[in-house]
Amino acid sequence: MNHSRRTRGPRVACFSFLALLLAGLALAGCGKNEPRADITIINGAEPESLDPAIITGQPDGRVAGALFEGLTRLNAKTATPEPALAERWEISPDGKVFTFHLRTNAVWSTGGPITAEDVVYSWRRVVDPLTASDYAGQLFLVKNAEEINTGKIKDLAALGAHVIDSHTLRVELIAPATFFLDLCAFRTLAVVPRAAIEKHGDQWIMMRPLPTSGPYTLDAWRIRDKIRVRKNPLHWDAANVLNEVVDFLPVESPNTALNLYESGSADIIWDKGLVPTELLDVLRRRPDCHNFDYLGTYFYRYNVTHKPFDDPRVRKALALAVDKRRLVERITRAGEKTASHLTPPGTANYTAPEGLGHDVALAKKLLAEAGFPDGKGFPPFQYLYNSSKLHEQIAVELQQMWKETLGLKMELRQTEWKVYLAEQSNKNYHLCRSSWIGDYNDPNTFLDMFMSNNGNNRTGWANPRYDQLIRDANQETDVKRRAALLGEAEALLIRDGLPIVPLYFYVGVTFYDPKKIEGIYSNVLDEHPIYTIRKRR
Repeated sequence: MNHSRRTRGPRVACFSFLALLLAGLALAGCGKNEPRADITIINGAEPESLDPAIITGQPDGRVAGALFEGLTRLNAKTATPEPALAERWEISPDGKVFTFHLRTNAVWSTGGPITAEDVVYSWRRVVDPLTASDYAGQLFLVKNAEEINTGKIKDLAALGAHVIDSHTLRVELIAPATFFLDLCAFRTLAVVPRAAIEKHGDQWIMMRPLPTSGPYTLDAWRIRDKIRVRKNPLHWDAANVLNEVVDFLPVESPNTALNLYESGSADIIWDKGLVPTELLDVLRRRPDCHNFDYLGTYFYRYNVTHKPFDDPRVRKALALAVDKRRLVERITRAGEKTASHLTPPGTANYTAPEGLGHDVALAKKLLAEAGFPDGKGFPPFQYLYNSSKLHEQIAVELQQMWKETLGLKMELRQTEWKVYLAEQSNKNYHLCRSSWIGDYNDPNTFLDMFMSNNGNNRTGWANPRYDQLIRDANQETDVKRRAALLGEAEALLIRDGLPIVPLYFYVGVTFYDPKKIEGIYSNVLDEHPIYTIRKRR
């Protein structure tokens, strides 16, 4: 999932900021007189949406994950799948058919049972091309999902997810997938309320009371103030939800975030980008600073539909001119490791191939071969990034590197979060900053997004050989053979096609006082369910 991350088709699921503002005012609680939340979290950017089919970023996903649940959920300690709305399941001997049995006590927060029909509707909605879900690819392992999403099959009922009875669901896969239960825990596959969506359309997420399937209900969404969620008393696991009220604060300024935390107005800062990097050397030594490795990569994208970035020689030249060590030593400063490949070290059953290194002489040679000796004649271009001090510092450093080594002049274009997302999705950029956090512990979560039909590609790059390698790998049951196919695909991505350039691998940095807060566990997916967190008594 995009770490920090549209105008759409006929069903515009991400409504305008004005509509969101008005709806947020309608959802506002008692304002200044309301009691303080049990837990207050600095969450980053204002969410683009809370619709599980639409969201792409971590700030959105943290809130949506509290409101909506899938057949499975990720364990807070291990980030491995465990039963959620489905209490149990059977897997066929060939690994291609899953039969899920829903809990009889799984109900909507507004009352009424959550049924197999609700699951099927939610999944069909994701793959429906009218929904324009960037994450529709998460369901492509299900029979006919890709064909429906790409318009080859028009009948949504052809999706390989079928109701056996009100509490039993049969899912047919195109190939065995050891990570399918992880996918069932992902936000995109969460169960959403059909009646509410059909009645309210694009505004359904703002109806009140909002029917939710997860451990919380939506109490208030006040733009540029906070999102408040409240414990769902009808949730099947309500007895184990450890807090009543949680506030998510949309704060992007590191100085503001740190001030709120230091003053006691917030209990948790999730992301390293929300603390001033110039203070990290000191802050990392404090007992409330928690470091951990997880599956995340920071990179930049090229829009290969724009000249001269349609030329691989140009893309390679810029990549070879980047001194990544300068970025981690001067800017990020939390122990990050430079990255030449996309898939992080530690990803299950996989070792990524090495990509390009730092070679200024070769960069100059390639740029000259492309028709731009010493940068002469190179057209003006921009680097797109969203509002963040860290992203700005990296953008400035890249700007200086390319000017010093290749004679290129790059403009910086900073936008607020929603504009950044829309411009990236519409490919209205030349280069843009990007990042990816693994949605599950498998290389596929990093590699399948650059398939031609994946909504998260957003580069204009399409390579039939790459697509076929990913498909072949996900049909392969032999672990070593599968890893070899994925490695061949990643080599195409990071050495030859190069629509992206990996810069460094993330190191998790979270701030909370362990004497005051418990229930947060470090794991490789940076996954921290809200319901396990509480203040110490």
